Order: sequence, then C-alpha cells, then structure tokens
Amino acid sequence: MTRSLIIGGTGGIGTALTQNLQAKGHAVTTLSRRAGGLDFADPARAADILADLEGPFNMILVATGALTVTRPRPEKSLTELTAEELAAQFAVNTIGPALVMREARRLLPRKGRSVFAALSARVGSIGDNRLGGWYSYRASKAALNQIVHTGAIELARSHKDAICVVLHPGTVATEFTENYSAAPKISPEQSAQHLTEVLDGLTPAQSGQFFDWKGTQVDW
Repeated sequence: MTRSLIIGGTGGIGTALTQNLQAKGHAVTTLSRRAGGLDFADPARAADILADLEGPFNMILVATGALTVTRPRPEKSLTELTAEELAAQFAVNTIGPALVMREARRLLPRKGRSVFAALSARVGSIGDNRLGGWYSYRASKAALNQIVHTGAIELARSHKDAICVVLHPGTVATEFTENYSAAPKISPEQSAQHLTEVLDGLTPAQSGQFFDWKGTQVDW
C-alpha cells in the first residue's frame, strides 16, 4: 500500500489532499497544529515530532503556509516591513518545510519512485514579480523554493528515483485567500485533484523544479 504523509493535513488544501489520496487508496498520515501539535512557531518541538516519524513514506506533501502572521494584511510598501513579520513568515513558510525536508532522506524509500512536494506560491517567483509588495510572504516562499531545489540535488545522490518539487496550488477558495484576491478561485478539491495529477505525471528528471496546479513550470 502507498503511504503518504501530509504536513498541514487539517487546513483547506491539506484536507482536500488527504481526502483525494485516501480515495486513491493511500494510507495517509497527517500532522498539523490540530493533529499532532506540530507548530512551526516552535521549531525545536516541531523537529522532535518530525524525528519521531517512522517511514518509509512514498509521498510527503507539505501543505502549510501563512499569508500574514503578526499583521492584518500583507505589506504594500517598504515602510510597512517589520522584523517580527519577516521572522514569523520565515518560521512558517520556510523553516518549517525545511525541517520536514531534512527528514526526507530517512523517510523516503531509497529505491522506487517517491515524492516530496511543498506548496509554494507564484508570488514567490522572483522572475514573475511585476507588482511588488507582499515582502515577507514573497521572500519566505522564494526561500522555500531554494531549499527544495537545493535539497533535490542532494537527495538525488542517494534516492535516484525521488521527485522533489514546489507547487503553486492556484488561487484556492479558503480563509487564506478570501480577503486578499479578486482573481477567480478554484475549490480546495479542484486544486487537490490537479496537484495530485501533476505529481503523478512527474519523473525524476523533473525533480528540483517549480510547477503550478496545471503542470506548467513556473519561473524561479
């Protein structure tokens, strides 16, 4: 049986991913603040919880993220930048997923196809940034992209068939986006379906890359 681990499995997209994979016959383990007390704001405790996990998992998906932490909305200008928000964003969006990826070497099988994927965001693309603003969120997601890209290079040396990618899930209709985007939204279930289809179609040759929910490669 295929075993999958979903970090953030009780959030909007995380719940939909859990249900999607279970419908496909995966045995799914979920971790989040509500399910297991995994809080990336406490990295030492989070590292202990992750270290207690027992693999192998054929798929590890990190579906956590925060658009804002200490302020009511993303920054619109440099004058709104604070050390507190930057640090909080990096804790959730970068450091937390990095701690999960640190465990991937022992949790993913060394032989056979396996997947490590983290939800990023198109606004984390430096090449695609034409509007500015949202400094903390953009920077933390760009850093996440670099972590996964770099980790994919190392993991390929010991796990030849592993696929490590970051994914833009689309603009999904959740509490996360309801106050910040007027763009057309897709449901969490639609996003999850597309994301799992994208992952199913990837090969190890595409490891270390950035894809959106339609399977299109995103500019770093």
